[in-house]
Parts: sequence; C-alpha cells; structure tokens
Amino acid sequence: MAAAAALSPALAVLGPCTGLSQRPELLASSALLQDFTPAEADVLGASMLLVRAGPGQVLIAEGTVDDWMMLLLAGTVDVTKRKVGAESDRDDTSAVTRLAVIRPGAVIGEMSMLDGEPRYATCTAIDAVEAAVLTRAAVARLIAEQPPVAAKLLVKITQLLAQRLRNTSNQLVKSLQNQ
Repeated sequence: MAAAAALSPALAVLGPCTGLSQRPELLASSALLQDFTPAEADVLGASMLLVRAGPGQVLIAEGTVDDWMMLLLAGTVDVTKRKVGAESDRDDTSAVTRLAVIRPGAVIGEMSMLDGEPRYATCTAIDAVEAAVLTRAAVARLIAEQPPVAAKLLVKITQLLAQRLRNTSNQLVKSLQNQ
C-alpha cells in the first residue's frame, strides 16, 4: 500500500476497494461504471484503495501535484476554486468560488492523475465521505494485467473529460454573451 502514503492525510485508508459489484445503485448511476459488468467493476475495484474522510476534511487541495483520482462512493463533496489573485487563506470564503457539489458516482481528480499537473480545485467533504482511489500506477497495472478493463476505464475517463470540456465551453460562451 505504498500508494497510500501519497494520499491526503485527511483520508483514512481502509484497504482495497473490493466488491464494487455489491453496489448496484453505484453501477447504475456512475458515469464511470455504467458500462462495466459486475465482474469488471470488481476487477477495477480491487485495483483501487477504499478511503474515508469526515465532514470538512480536504480530499484534494488545489495546486498540489498527485497521481490519483477518486470515485465518490458515499457522501457529498464541495468543489471550490480560489479566485484569481486571492490569497490561500482557507477561512476567507469570499476568496473562493463553488464550482460544484458532487454526489456518489462522480469522479474527481482524473485530470491530474492523467497529466501530472497541479490540482485545479479543492475538494472538501461536506459530510462523511467514502471513496475509491485509483492511482496512475494502478492504471498501468490494469493495462498490463487486465487490458479489456483498462481499455474500458480509459474510454470512460476520456468521455467524462470530453463532457466536462463541452460543459465548460458552453459556460464560457454564455458568459461572453452576457458581457
């Protein structure tokens, strides 16, 4: 569990995330898992770490460099971004903008996992959170050991990123039209 050392100290690592197939509501609602069979979901889950965090704990900190992403299994997470030029004082709520509140089935941190760039936003647990963490090294192992599952995973991540890009582009166009 060397990968656990690179995770946020707010996260309690519980071990491998076995039994994703035992969460049928998640398989149905998660954009990442929708096309996975129960057996494929279990293979993916076995490659992930199960973690927990309490309310108010930072799961991902804007600006940090990490090589993992999370699949939210339970709880809700606030995604915020510091305003341009704002100091990093976490207590100054006027210095941040809420980007989203995410619920179980959502994926966070996939861009940094793939490209190694600093985290774009901060993700904070609103209530108790349970998540599955997938590292870049685990993806490499999946590619070598379970190519069909890895291919399906990478296609789903690509689709999620494309949808986010479309949403962001639409928001930008609307913003420019309102000026």
